[in-house]
Amino acid sequence: MSRRFRHFAWAALPIVLSAGPARAQDESGFQSYLQSVGQRAIAQGVRPQTVYAGTAGLTFNPRVVELDRAQPGQSTSSNSPPSRFAPYRASHVDAARIGRGRTNYAAQRSRLAQIERETGVPGSIMMAIWGHETNYGSYTGNFDLLRSLASLGYEGRRRQLFEGEFIAALKMMDRGVSRDQLKGSWAGATGNPQFLPSVYLRLARDGDGDGRADIWGSSADTLASIGNYFVNAGWRPGQPWGLAVTVPTGFDRSGIRNRLVSPRCPRVFERHSGWRTMAEWRALGITPQDKPWPNDTVLATLVEPDGPGETAYLLTGNYRVILDYNCSNHYALSVGLLADAIAR
Repeated sequence: MSRRFRHFAWAALPIVLSAGPARAQDESGFQSYLQSVGQRAIAQGVRPQTVYAGTAGLTFNPRVVELDRAQPGQSTSSNSPPSRFAPYRASHVDAARIGRGRTNYAAQRSRLAQIERETGVPGSIMMAIWGHETNYGSYTGNFDLLRSLASLGYEGRRRQLFEGEFIAALKMMDRGVSRDQLKGSWAGATGNPQFLPSVYLRLARDGDGDGRADIWGSSADTLASIGNYFVNAGWRPGQPWGLAVTVPTGFDRSGIRNRLVSPRCPRVFERHSGWRTMAEWRALGITPQDKPWPNDTVLATLVEPDGPGETAYLLTGNYRVILDYNCSNHYALSVGLLADAIAR
């Protein structure tokens, strides 16, 4: 560890110990934690001067710990019914978001076409992700990423995750990202696409040729990075994400039940049926509402987010790619529907 960083960490203690006993204990422990995580960052190749610049003046943030503890648990199942999709759709696929999406889509059309050719990901999907994550850049979060991630790592419940992201954020600084740019959500997501630092390091791309992956100020870099994320997650070119369908009255759902338990996001995937081809779904009496049938051999699952009698959806493997971005059926359905509305 650099002498300069060691001096900073211990010099900060007399200041924070002037607070109340509980807060002082948190701060004392937090400063010791910063020392140890700084050593681990340096062992992973982060420059000592970067560690110092990234941690100078950091204090423990109890607010992000409160927000993390308030997150719902990830049980494998629930006896309570899921919330209805219709209200979520109304607030996330609204006229204002569609309008802004179409305006940005038209302004970026040549850039999007280039990224589509390179990745196979439709421009409307990239635009819908941008619209959902930050309303096309209008809000990207104002939490200090390094303070948030260090506080969450120190708290310890998910230390491996948040400490890894803290060190990744320091590596971003080593790559030339300025300290001032490291702002975002309380949980560490940053920029227009709301990438975690580790995702930025792996998948952020330079879309305008200036040598930097600026997901904060460059729409070209933002869209290229989202496209690259989808390629990495397994997007299949030429295949839709899904389509709205009508399920016939009296449909026997017992024959399509999904009997597998997903190790990831089980409450999300337990809402899905088993896989069938489009030809099989058509033979069962399912009818599209506003799109033509995809190729007969395309596999899809059936989801009825608001229950029988309401609009249902056939969802392909590309829908699972959207879920990789945010494992929520409401989120992924809204991204697909917003993309469709933007492209009309």
